[in-house]
Amino acid sequence: MLIHFRSTKLEKTFSTEKELIRTYGVEQGRLLMRRISEIRAVSCLSDLRQLPQLRAHELTGDRKGQISITVRHPYRLILLTANTPVPKLPDGGLDWAAVTEVTVVEVIDYH
Repeated sequence: MLIHFRSTKLEKTFSTEKELIRTYGVEQGRLLMRRISEIRAVSCLSDLRQLPQLRAHELTGDRKGQISITVRHPYRLILLTANTPVPKLPDGGLDWAAVTEVTVVEVIDYH
């Protein structure tokens, strides 16, 4: 899967494990690098749902349209679909199998 980043600062942070560790600490930095590797390794977003440790799911409310992936409780990696137009199912939901590009938005505890 192709990964984009919301900002150049975020892209620089995710460019190396050393930068991730400097920004997020040793454990969380390594987990974030692993999550990015797992995302790159799949062909579409629906494949992420097959990895139970990620707990990939769509968010609702003011975060509608965003996808959450667990890093380490309570932190989540927030993604947006980067496909244009956003693939939709007939019922209006996100077509996870058709999403082949994502944008990393942030790492946050939104709870």
